[in-house]
Amino acid sequence: MWDVILVGILALIAGVALGFFIARRYMMSYLKKNPPINEQMLKMMMMQMGMKPSQKKINQMMSAMNKQQGK
Repeated sequence: MWDVILVGILALIAGVALGFFIARRYMMSYLKKNPPINEQMLKMMMMQMGMKPSQKKINQMMSAMNKQQGK
């Protein structure tokens, strides 16, 4: 009886630990392939579209993007 409970608890702990490390590795690889946009990337994108980016406009766009991600 106690053997079954002990094996179940150990399997649960092992599953949680394994799941954590698999999820961590997946997120690391995802962030390498798709890095979050920062101010420099936004500035380069605006320059490629033919706009002359001002710091005020960059700040507005970054705050709008952060607000959108928060939802």
